[in-house]
Amino acid sequence: ERAFHHDVTGRPGPVLVDIPMDMFSADLPVGSFQKIPTAVSRPALDPAMAERIAQALSEAKRPILYAGGGVLSSHATAELQALAEALEIPVAHTLMGKGCLREDHPLLLGMTGFWGTPVANAFCLDADLVLATGTRLAEANSSSWDPRFTFSFPPTRLIHIDIDPAEIGRNFPTELGAVADAKLALGAIAAAAKGKSHASRPELRKTIASGRAEFSSRWDHQWTSDQYPLRPERILAELHKAIPQDGFIVTDVGWNKNGMAQQYPINVPGTFITPSGLCTMGFGPAAVLGVKTAHPERAAVTLIGDGAFGSNMGVVATAMEANLPVVWVVMDNSGFGTIAGLEAMHYGWSFGCMFECNGQPYTIDYAAVARACGARGVMIKAASELGPALTEALASGVPTVIQVPMENAPTPTPGHWNINDIYRNGN
Repeated sequence: ERAFHHDVTGRPGPVLVDIPMDMFSADLPVGSFQKIPTAVSRPALDPAMAERIAQALSEAKRPILYAGGGVLSSHATAELQALAEALEIPVAHTLMGKGCLREDHPLLLGMTGFWGTPVANAFCLDADLVLATGTRLAEANSSSWDPRFTFSFPPTRLIHIDIDPAEIGRNFPTELGAVADAKLALGAIAAAAKGKSHASRPELRKTIASGRAEFSSRWDHQWTSDQYPLRPERILAELHKAIPQDGFIVTDVGWNKNGMAQQYPINVPGTFITPSGLCTMGFGPAAVLGVKTAHPERAAVTLIGDGAFGSNMGVVATAMEANLPVVWVVMDNSGFGTIAGLEAMHYGWSFGCMFECNGQPYTIDYAAVARACGARGVMIKAASELGPALTEALASGVPTVIQVPMENAPTPTPGHWNINDIYRNGN
C-alpha cells in the first residue's frame, strides 16, 4: 500500500518494492491484494499566486514558458497552450517535454540545451523572465548550467513550478517558486491571464518560424538522401511517413534519442517515450513492450542503436511469448557511436567503441536473430527499402526487427555540454 501511495504522490514514477523471500513464501488471506490505493488530490496553485505569476508574465518584455516532462505526465498541454496564446509567449521545452505543443504551433521554439535548437537557446538566453514548469532544469537541457549558452539566471528572472519541492531553487536561483501539479498550476495561471494586456510582439511568430527554418535547412535535405548506409535523418523521414500520428515512438540513447528529439515532429502529446536523466542504454528494446502492453490498439516502434539492441536481444523472445507486435528499428552504425565520436574528437582515435573483428567492421545479423526467435527480421539493403519494410511491419501483427545500416553521423549540437571540457589529453 505504501508503494502505491508513493507512486501516486509527488513526482510520478516507478517504485521498487523489495520483498524478502520468506515474505514471498508466506500464507496470505484470500483477497490480500484487492485493496484499491487511496485517492490523493494533487497540489494546486492558490489564486493569489496564479494572479501574481500571470501579472509578471504580462509585464515581461521577453518572457518564455519552459515546459518539462511534468507538463506531459500531468496532461497539461492544453493549459500550456492556452497560457502561451493568451499572452503571446514563446514555448521552449526539455527533452522530456517534447510534445508539449504541436510541432507546427507558431509559438513553439523547440528543445533547449546541448542537442536543442539554436532559436530555443537564443530566446531563453535573451529572456527577461522564464516560467519553468515540471522540469528539473537538468544539465543537458541547460547547457551544463553555463550562463553563456541557454539560461542566465540572473539577470533573467526565474519562476519555477514543480511538484517536487526539492527541485525549487536546486539548479538555478529562483525568484518565485511554487509546489504544484503542472495541470492545475498552468490552468490557474491561464485563467488569470485572460484579458491581460502584454508587450507588443508583432514579429515574434515570424522570427520563430525563420529561426526554426534556418536550423532545419542544415539537415532536412538528408530526409530524402539515398545514401547507403543510410543517413539517420532518412530513417526518421521514413518512420514519419509510415507510423500513424498517435503511434508511439520509443527511443534508447544516442542519435536515436538526441536526433529524434531535435528533428522529428511530435503532434500527439505523450507519444514520444524516452529515457532522460540516467541515460539508460538498453531502455528502448524493452520499454516498447510496456508501451504496447498499455496501448495494444496503437502502433509502437522503438528506435535503438545496435549497441543497445545487441546487449538485450532477449526482448524478441519475450515479445513472441507475450504476443506483442512491436517494431524494433536497429540503427546499426557498428558501434557505440556517440562515445566513439567524443573519443575521436578529443583523442583522434576510438577505443572499444567501434565494433571490429580482425580490423574490419563487425556487425551481428540482428534480423536473423529475430527470425531465429520466430519473429520477423528484415535487413535493409537500400534506402528505398525502409519505407515499405516499416509499413509491412506495422501491418503484420508480428514482432519485427528491422536492421538499418547507418552512417555514424553526429547529431548537431547547438548548445553546450561540459563533457567536452572533461575529456582532455594527459600531460
